[in-house]
Amino acid sequence: MKMVLLSGGSGKRLWPLSNDSRSKQFLKVLESPQGEPESMVQRVWRQLEEAGMAESSYLATGRGQVEMIQSQLGSHVPIIVEPERRDTFPAIALTATYLYSVAGVSPAETVAILPVDPYVEASFFDTIAMLEGTMLESGANLALMGVVPEHASEKYGYIIPTTEEAGGNGFMKVSHFQEKPDRIQAEQLIEQNALWNCGVFAFRLGYLLDILQRKGLPLGYEELQKQYKLLSSISFDYEVVEKEEHIVVQPYDGFWKDLGTWNTLTEEMSSKHVGKGFVTADSEGTCLINELDIPITVIGAKDLIIAASPDGILVTHKAESPRIKEVLKTFEQRPMYEERRWGHYKVIDYVKYDEGNEVLTKRIFISEGNNISYQLHRKRSEIWTIVSGEASIVLNEKKHNVKAGDVVRIPEGTKHAILALTDVEFIEVQTGSELVEEDNIRITLDWNDIELQQFIS
Repeated sequence: MKMVLLSGGSGKRLWPLSNDSRSKQFLKVLESPQGEPESMVQRVWRQLEEAGMAESSYLATGRGQVEMIQSQLGSHVPIIVEPERRDTFPAIALTATYLYSVAGVSPAETVAILPVDPYVEASFFDTIAMLEGTMLESGANLALMGVVPEHASEKYGYIIPTTEEAGGNGFMKVSHFQEKPDRIQAEQLIEQNALWNCGVFAFRLGYLLDILQRKGLPLGYEELQKQYKLLSSISFDYEVVEKEEHIVVQPYDGFWKDLGTWNTLTEEMSSKHVGKGFVTADSEGTCLINELDIPITVIGAKDLIIAASPDGILVTHKAESPRIKEVLKTFEQRPMYEERRWGHYKVIDYVKYDEGNEVLTKRIFISEGNNISYQLHRKRSEIWTIVSGEASIVLNEKKHNVKAGDVVRIPEGTKHAILALTDVEFIEVQTGSELVEEDNIRITLDWNDIELQQFIS
C-alpha cells in the first residue's frame, strides 16, 4: 500500500506565524521526543518512519511548499508537485498519474490519502495499515477511516454507517455523510454510531485512473500537469466520494486532534511562552509566541493568545481565535518570513514609491554547506552586506570569497550565486520596478555545476 500526505493550506488560521508559504504544518511549536522543536509535518513523518511506512509514502504539495518540506524533512522525501493550487480532487488525480506513470505503481495497488498534519498517537497508523485488508475483504471502491467521537462536536463532519453487521476487522458500510452539524444533530448522529471524518481514505489506484479516463484526462503525470489549470477546482469529497455508492469505513478508536486553530494548538504546546518576552504569573491560561527580536511583556491578562512574527501581531482571546480566518479573508500581503532548503529569511522592510520603484530589504540566513541557485534578475538589482560568517560567491562566472563586513553589488542581469562556507547571514536590499518570484531566472542549482560554469565560459 502507498501513502500520500496532502500538504496545502492558505496559512490564515494560524496567522501571523503561518502564511501562504509557511502553512500550519511547518510551524515548529511542538516538541519531539528528544525535546527539540518539531513541526506537525516533522512529527507525522517521524511517526511514519517509526511505523515502517515512510518508504511507501509520498507528499503531494504545491510549488510554494517544496523547499519548506525539503528544509524540514530532507531532499530524499519523494514529493509530487502541483503546478498551481487547486483543490483536493485535482491534487489526488495528479498524484494518481504520478504513481502510475512515474513511480510504476500497479493499478491493483491500494493508495491511502491522509492529511499532512493530524495530531495522533501511533495506533492511528496501525488503523491506516488495516485499510488495505478492508479494501480486499469488503470489495468496496472506497475505504474511509473514521474517528470514534469523544463528544458531540460541531467542528467536524460525520460519517454515518448503515445498521448492517460490521465486517471481519470492524469495518462498516457507509450510509451517508453529514457536514458540521449543530450540537443536537451531533448527539443524534453519535447515537447512530457516526464517526468523525478525519480526511483519511483509500482506493485502488486503478479505480481513480478509470475515473480520469472517463473524464478524458491523460494518465501521464507530465501530460496532466500541462492540463492542470483546466481541471475543475473541486474537492475529492464532492467529485468522487459523494457519488460513490460502495463505500466502507474503518473505525479508529484512539487519540486524534485537529490542531487547526490557535486554541487547539496551544493546548498541545509543551511551553506556553516561546521567544523574547515576559508573562506574569497572574496571566493564567495566556500563551505567548514571539518570533520577533523585540520583547513582548504580558501583565495580568488571562486566557489570551499573543503571537508575533514578521507577518504581523495577533492578540485574541483563546475562545475567539477560530474567527481569524474570517477576519483576515480580505487581507493580502507578501510572506514576510520563509524557510527554504538552504535556510530562511525575514523581510525587514518593503516600500513601493509613487513613481513605481520598489525596495525590499531581507535578512537572509544560509546554513553551512548550502547554496542559493545560480540565477539572474531582469527587473532588479541587489546589494548584499555580509553580517556574519564566510561564503563563496560567483558573479558572472567569477568566484570570490567574502566575509563579515564585505559588500557585494549585483546589477540587473548579473548571474550570481552564494555558498555558505560557514553559517552565514547577510542583508539583501533589492531595488527595481517589480520585485516578484517570477523574476528569479534560475540557471543551475548544484554548486559543482555552478563552479563548472567558470570553465565553460
